[in-house]
Amino acid sequence: QGRLQESGGGSVQAGGSLRLSCAASGYTDSPYHMAWFRQIAGKEREGVAAIYGEDSSTYYAAFVQGRFFIPQNNTMRTLNQQMNRLNPEDTGIYYCAAGRPNMVMESRQYTNWGQGTQVTVSS
Repeated sequence: QGRLQESGGGSVQAGGSLRLSCAASGYTDSPYHMAWFRQIAGKEREGVAAIYGEDSSTYYAAFVQGRFFIPQNNTMRTLNQQMNRLNPEDTGIYYCAAGRPNMVMESRQYTNWGQGTQVTVSS
């Protein structure tokens, strides 16, 4: 079982940007998928963006399309996420996940999670 460590959260005003990073270590099964999820107060954990281990193709939730992106040079040991044009509705705890789920944006299919990093966007 590998370990995931997120970093890069913080506070920003609406319209600003943040960059999250997730460092993966100890994974022996490859390729594996990696994804970002978020937990907003009062809501279920939801998928934000994912990258497939086989070909590094990416998938984004509709509510972040055009604002968030995973850099093309992302490695499967570090998952970065650039978040632009943030709004208060993006406030929450962001989690990194890794594994071999059939559905990369389904949180219940992941068993390996980081501890999360807080993102706060003020209006």
